[in-house]
Amino acid sequence: MNASTGQGRGGHAADAGHAGDADHAGHDAHAAHAAHDEPTAHGARADHAAHDRHAGHSVAMFRDKFVVSLLLTIPTLVWGHMLPSVLGFTAPRFPGSRWIPAVFGTAVFFYGGWVFLQGAWRELKDRLPGMMTLISVAIGVAFVFSAAVTLGYPGMPLWEELATLVTIMLLGHWIEMRSISQAQGALQELAKLLPSTALRLRGEEIEEVPIAELREGDLVLVRPGASIPADGVVRAGRSAINESMITGESRPVDKAEGDAVIAGAVNGSGSLRVEVTGTGERTALAGIMRLVAQAQSARSRAQALADRAAFLLTLIALAAGAVTFVAWTTVGAATSFAVERVVTTLVIACPHALGLAVPLVIAISTTLGARNGLLVRDRRGLEEARKLDAVVFDKTGTLTRGEFGVVDVATVPDLDHREALRLAAAVERDSEHAIAQGVVRSAAEQGIAVPAAEAFEALPGRGVRAVVEGRELFVGGPALLRELGVEPPPELAAAAERAASRGQASVYLLARDRALAVFAVADVIREESREAVARLHEQGVEVVMLTGDARAAADAVARELGIDTVFAEVLPEQKAEKIRELQAQGKRVAMVGDGVNDAPALVTAGVGIAIGAGTDVAVEAGDVVLVRSDPRDIPRIIALSRATYRKMLQNLWWAAGYNIVAIPLAAGVLASRGILLSPAIGAVLMSASTVIVAINAQLLRRTPLGP
Repeated sequence: MNASTGQGRGGHAADAGHAGDADHAGHDAHAAHAAHDEPTAHGARADHAAHDRHAGHSVAMFRDKFVVSLLLTIPTLVWGHMLPSVLGFTAPRFPGSRWIPAVFGTAVFFYGGWVFLQGAWRELKDRLPGMMTLISVAIGVAFVFSAAVTLGYPGMPLWEELATLVTIMLLGHWIEMRSISQAQGALQELAKLLPSTALRLRGEEIEEVPIAELREGDLVLVRPGASIPADGVVRAGRSAINESMITGESRPVDKAEGDAVIAGAVNGSGSLRVEVTGTGERTALAGIMRLVAQAQSARSRAQALADRAAFLLTLIALAAGAVTFVAWTTVGAATSFAVERVVTTLVIACPHALGLAVPLVIAISTTLGARNGLLVRDRRGLEEARKLDAVVFDKTGTLTRGEFGVVDVATVPDLDHREALRLAAAVERDSEHAIAQGVVRSAAEQGIAVPAAEAFEALPGRGVRAVVEGRELFVGGPALLRELGVEPPPELAAAAERAASRGQASVYLLARDRALAVFAVADVIREESREAVARLHEQGVEVVMLTGDARAAADAVARELGIDTVFAEVLPEQKAEKIRELQAQGKRVAMVGDGVNDAPALVTAGVGIAIGAGTDVAVEAGDVVLVRSDPRDIPRIIALSRATYRKMLQNLWWAAGYNIVAIPLAAGVLASRGILLSPAIGAVLMSASTVIVAINAQLLRRTPLGP
């Protein structure tokens, strides 16, 4: 969203550099200034540089206006009536000194107060009076009355109150703008991840080019410590890549030939040659920035409530100001006193904190999620996550890795488990079969050095044969046992039966005349899945698994993870139906998946959570996208949702609640007891309430989302 987004319901945000109408779209505009409609990887740098200049101008503008107004206010106070009477001194008198409060007060009104007058004009033009309107009416009334008194109307001028009020309001807005700017920090940091140039390879020549000139298919050199300029695939080299700012993964990820890399990640100590596969808005980084931008600019239900409350409060404040003036003049109070009460009432009732209460929490929660690899596509999804009763996981690729591995080993007494796996992996290494590759992968994960095999031969439908260290060995299933006429010993047969009861495949290691070991091979459960299920149970959420696998295999995974409910042998088109079945029981359901077949279920669920490593269809269908394929991110989403909701409620209660006490005090209901609030004190209280809301929102950053 660019500055022009502020036009209409919050148009003053762009010109005045501040948010403030009843709809508070200006605040949303500031939240979204860091998030443009179409950020691209190479265009994002320019767009975000523009944002930085705008946000910097806004913060600097309020700071500069505050400093100048403060300097102008000091003479107003020294030669006025309030400060000398309180401190008991007499200001130096000279010809024309009596005009100092009027001259300097007028300067503060036009220089410091102009930003508020501009905002009020746009609010009234949009027929949505809000905070800027209240401030402008307050300082306008004080200015006109003071000018009239200075020119001869009987009464006490309010130049000091006017100058102090404008100065304090500028200070409050400066603090607020800094808070909003800090809330956008994650997006600005993302924009800075991309280098400005890349080293493109042309044969043996290296040329430095702007990243905007990179095209798909280009080969780039990424030196140690450099940022990766575009999405791509490693064609040569090996290194550890730091992707923490993009995926939230704290540990460097090893990359070798054939592995994908993400633009903006930081290369480790190795040198890489990367073929570009995505540039501009097609990079993962640009996609992340786009999702964060959309979420920050999206309006939530809480924001709609805050907007209605702010608009209502504005009308109440205007009515209260009018009633206050009539009441005090009716009882015979001096006009200057009545005007002072009106000004104080209007200032203290400004719905500024109310307008900041929700947008700032939204900006912080969205960026906090992005830092942890949780990308919010639809804010409704994050809002609803706090109310979840059940989370449905697709098994393959979500709770499991989606790849085969050895999950159990049984051997004859004279053979060690690791030795059996070493020999089996050597035999299977040249096979293309998924189960064979699972055996090889398991050996590699255990750090087993696999010897070379000779005379490899595939035995279709039965297994493979090879010579390892001068010894002929076979690996295969029951068909191979029958062909070789080998009867497995009881301990191996029992292990194979246990695997079959769990829906797992059994693979034997054989010498020609005897079985040496049996391996139970299955889709490997992610280590993170156990912790994810345990944390969901701690949060009071039921865990459901949905899979097309056989009942035995599904139940085995469920038992190991402690899953509450299992839907097995479910066809792809039946997944959404199972979600509706749970919803019919009155449960609020989230669906977690990563495949094309999961997309209908993701849309049907109350909250769709897509694994970012999955297909584009699943990502587009999800309300929340997980950059990592880590199921522990599900309880993190729920924790973030609950913490965000708590902060919104706290801010809304404070922002709206303090007016119940503040408005009557400002109107002077306790004047008979000597309790009166001056306009300056009213401005301090209003600014303090805004600062409290901003600080409380910032405390959301301390929310523990888990490991």
